[in-house]
Amino acid sequence: MLYRKYRPQTFAQVVGQEHVVKTLKGALSTGRIGHAYLFTGPRGTGKTTLARIFAKALNCAKRDKDGDPDNSCPSCLTTNEGRSLDLIEIDAASNRGIDEIRNLKESALVAAPSGGYKVFVIDEVHMLTKDAFNALLKILEEPPSHVVFVLATTEPHKILPTVLSRVQRFDFRRLTPSQIFTKLKEVAMAEKINIEDEGLKAIAVSSDGALRDAEVSLSKLRSYQGKITVDDVTSALGLVPFRYHSEFMGYLVADDKVSALNFIQRIHESGVDLEHFTKDFIEYVRRVLMFKINPAVLTAIGEESVQNWQIDGSKLVKIMNLFISARNEIKTSPVVQLPLELAVLELLQP
Repeated sequence: MLYRKYRPQTFAQVVGQEHVVKTLKGALSTGRIGHAYLFTGPRGTGKTTLARIFAKALNCAKRDKDGDPDNSCPSCLTTNEGRSLDLIEIDAASNRGIDEIRNLKESALVAAPSGGYKVFVIDEVHMLTKDAFNALLKILEEPPSHVVFVLATTEPHKILPTVLSRVQRFDFRRLTPSQIFTKLKEVAMAEKINIEDEGLKAIAVSSDGALRDAEVSLSKLRSYQGKITVDDVTSALGLVPFRYHSEFMGYLVADDKVSALNFIQRIHESGVDLEHFTKDFIEYVRRVLMFKINPAVLTAIGEESVQNWQIDGSKLVKIMNLFISARNEIKTSPVVQLPLELAVLELLQP
């Protein structure tokens, strides 16, 4: 998998989480290391990756002045190869009971083999049982000086407030399409994947801010022969082509009821998932509205298709409301395209 091969090994290689990187590097440079950190945010944004880099930097013998590990000392090499005894990774989704946390406590009392820090990374920490959380809390209250905990989660609201009060929290951001596109471009060039920029943009926009998801999607296309086009990408990944949104919007703006209804029938017969299309179309209309309010806010890749449609804001809001309702009704409708057709008719009624 490409996301494993190109997983960042230094802070400098991490994309889109500069606010977290800056604070962690500051802690390493000053020696003010906390005993517990919480990394929270959407999936695929680098939480466990950054936890491993931080763990590696803590024990790096040749760490630079900015806090980056050198990736050549014995400690870094064993961590990169997954053999480090100083880094213990636990998946709370499958090790969520009190017994596992008691074993962790016993391990924490033992000094790190290297004589440095022993780092525990607990992924999906919100999956722990209440009893396991209480046991973890006991360790966090009186942690050994050589131990650092990094808790990672996508659902921080499920973590006990008493645990949250004892950790330094870092909120990871979704990556922008342009950040993901730049990374995909680098990977494609390194792997000699012959793919159009428009295809990479389609992957970047569809990944919803998760770089890992984007790299997984690119992996699926590696076996294609010849130039990979944007149509190849949308077909292989089941994406809705960008042009569909502006085409459908054009019919609605022009009050062209017949063309709008024909469009719905055409994409349905071509195999497009109408619920997926409607979701993306609602987002497209939202971007059109944002563009009208402030054109400067749309700077990400994929926004070039947003036009300054001659339509007022109140009608855009009506379009969004109608199609939000239509999307909710698609799942239960006896005729899958009917909710979209009714939304068009209500919007364009005389």
